[in-house]
Amino acid sequence: MTTTPLTTGQKIARLALVGLVPLVLILLFLWVGGWLTPQRLTSDKLITVLQQSGGEHPGYRRNHAKGICVTGSFLSNGNASAISRASVFSPGETPVTGRFALAGGNPAAPDYAVPVRSMALAFQLPGGEQWRTGMNAMPFFPISTVEDFYELQVATLPDPATGKPNPEKFKAFIAKHPQMLPFLAWSKQYVPSSSWASDRFNGLNAFRFINRSGETHLVRWSMVPHASYQPITADDKNNSNFLQTDLQQRLAQGPLKWDLLITVAHAEDDGSDAAKSWPADRKTINAGTLVLTSATAQAQGSCNDINYDPLILPDGIAASDDPLLNARSSAYAKSYNARTREQAGEHL
Repeated sequence: MTTTPLTTGQKIARLALVGLVPLVLILLFLWVGGWLTPQRLTSDKLITVLQQSGGEHPGYRRNHAKGICVTGSFLSNGNASAISRASVFSPGETPVTGRFALAGGNPAAPDYAVPVRSMALAFQLPGGEQWRTGMNAMPFFPISTVEDFYELQVATLPDPATGKPNPEKFKAFIAKHPQMLPFLAWSKQYVPSSSWASDRFNGLNAFRFINRSGETHLVRWSMVPHASYQPITADDKNNSNFLQTDLQQRLAQGPLKWDLLITVAHAEDDGSDAAKSWPADRKTINAGTLVLTSATAQAQGSCNDINYDPLILPDGIAASDDPLLNARSSAYAKSYNARTREQAGEHL
């Protein structure tokens, strides 16, 4: 077989194409990092504004900095296997490594001063798969987009002159973002509980469950506690670590439990907006019970090295088109990389 020699022009074109590939990759890297478009909102900017709000605390998460590690298992009853083929929903037991935390970047914040709390879980599935999820003890997110979240953080940064947020800046933000009014109404009447064990934790973003037939269902999920709600007390406000103390005391007496409740959307429900709750009459599925058996300080605990990226999903669970998901994933990665370098002593 005879091969026709390349002309000089063809050789130049081929070399140009070979050189173009790394150039495109470099440009893509710079674009993602925000270097070519400094007006774009990037994960670096998100992490920076979170750090400005909570202060610089090397070695800690940039948000939800104060927390405690927990371990246990998830006991699936098989009820959710009809709408998701994920192995976690097959009847049986799955090991879980979790973390309770407070919102904000200050690891020394008093427990009573932070009303928003979180539960993060990493399910260790067969075959090396994982499901990681982060939930919050509130019914919906304050805003709808990552740009609005960034603006909210800027609007509530402490004023250097007073050390407190400027109320006029916050009023201006609310006037521009009236979708936050339902969240403010909820927070005004909300009374925090006296225990993580009695908090209901909601996955505010929507996801898609995929069953064995390839059918998809838009869902959200919640961890509903077995422990009864008790409001925060005056004694709790005298102990800056009362949540951790309470958790360890309760676990010393026995396991703590939550039911995993899956809410299935109707066709008209919006899965792209975490600031909008779905109607209360939507179908729910009790998928099983989370059983936590032990707690460890996060510095020595197994949760410390886990990035609870909400987009680490097993087969059978997929992301929705909620824009907050990609932003959370990217910001979590930036935070994780920074704090692990700092913990290693590099302090970069």
